[in-house]
Amino acid sequence: MSEVAGELARVRSAFEQPTLTLLHQRQAPVLITVFRAAFGRDNRPVPTGRLHTQVEDHLAELRLAGEKDVPQGSGRDLCGRWMRGQWLVRSLDDAGHEVYTLTSHAQQALELVKTLSRDRATLSEHRIGTLLSTVRRFNSEANPDRTTRVAILNAELARLRHERDRLVDGEEMEPASVDYMAEGFTELQLLVSALPSDFARVEERFAEIRAEILASFRAEDRPAGEVIDDYLARADALMTATPEGRAFEGAFALLRDEALVGQLREDLTALLEHPLADTILGDAERAELRGTVRLIRDGLDRVLSQRSRVTSTLKDYILAHDAARDRELEQTLRQVESELMTWLGTAGPRAVVELPLLPARAHVEHLRERFYDPADHIGPERLAATAPPEANPPSYAELMAQGGPSVPALRERLAAALTSLQPVATLGELFDSLEPELRRPVEIFGLLHLAGDHELPVDGERELYRTVRPDGTQRTFAVPRVALPDPDLDRPRPEDPR
Repeated sequence: MSEVAGELARVRSAFEQPTLTLLHQRQAPVLITVFRAAFGRDNRPVPTGRLHTQVEDHLAELRLAGEKDVPQGSGRDLCGRWMRGQWLVRSLDDAGHEVYTLTSHAQQALELVKTLSRDRATLSEHRIGTLLSTVRRFNSEANPDRTTRVAILNAELARLRHERDRLVDGEEMEPASVDYMAEGFTELQLLVSALPSDFARVEERFAEIRAEILASFRAEDRPAGEVIDDYLARADALMTATPEGRAFEGAFALLRDEALVGQLREDLTALLEHPLADTILGDAERAELRGTVRLIRDGLDRVLSQRSRVTSTLKDYILAHDAARDRELEQTLRQVESELMTWLGTAGPRAVVELPLLPARAHVEHLRERFYDPADHIGPERLAATAPPEANPPSYAELMAQGGPSVPALRERLAAALTSLQPVATLGELFDSLEPELRRPVEIFGLLHLAGDHELPVDGERELYRTVRPDGTQRTFAVPRVALPDPDLDRPRPEDPR
């Protein structure tokens, strides 16, 4: 194969990736717009039902805005189509609910469009300086010659010492120009925007490993120990042999070092508080850079959650695997094979045995749910002997004293008080005027019940009810004050004889 043909094969394989298939279609602007509106910059999971509704609403708004090339179909159908295109993935969250997330391919497409929509960065001093410092740092860490490494570090220490001494001596600080700051913020945004897709690739790789492990367990073509060993080897290779895995390990090591995390947060805060930052960055860009640490933590949490699901799958299989049941099934299959070989020894070459795939259904007219229990027909036990005649049963008056309120007697006293020429001001005064038999604590409830029937007003103040129990003891209760109407004010006046 010639060099050009080989290059064409590599380019064609790149165009077959889901990232370019998403961008290389007629409706790509609409799809990218819907994805950016629904998932945001941090690819937050969206419940399936909500995303179906959001897709339909966004597409309806685009049609009203005059867009002609809009995908047709319901939100569910479109999400299923995008899943087949490897731009969406559906999974379960921690609560067991189905959610959608963007794949790493879709996130790469979104970041590419976002990068092209920004002002293109031109050649600048900041970019050349970043290139030189990166190459210098890379050489200082990777150069195999010890003398060269020491020379590089000495030169860097001398440069830093000279700059420190110059600032300590009070010499003038050269302020950064607007172009320098704009170029620096642009490169910083490019680095931050690439993080979600990097984490998504590691997460998707763990999801693929989990699906392959489940398929291997179901196939049962390999021993379980071999499947587990294979998973451990592949997980270790994913963390050490792939760029995404090494990036994940580096980010995980960064978050374990609280000093580095604090330094990153302080540096970002200082850059965002620079006097020129307000003129260069918008509110959305400032929020994106300010949430860098949270973005890294969220990506790590999703990857760790996916890795935990793989480990949980292995644990569940190991715990649920019943070796005794497998041995019983193997013995049954061996017995079937033995009987089959016995039948083949006596049957002809064209003998046929009709075997149903499932056992015949048993027809039972009535199935007893309960069986005869002799205890159901045992007679009840004899009642215990009554008290001897010499016992003193309580009298009727004693029983009545322990009963509920005397509503009929209280109704008569309340009616008399409402029509008496010597009115009583409150319900508490009426209660205090009753005889001891009607001043039990339970009689308070009877009076309040009758007052409610007459719709008597209740004040915010309280008054005291002095009660007398049947045994002669007294107790005072604080009850909301109920005022009784004056009969003279409610009695109709005589008509004027004139």
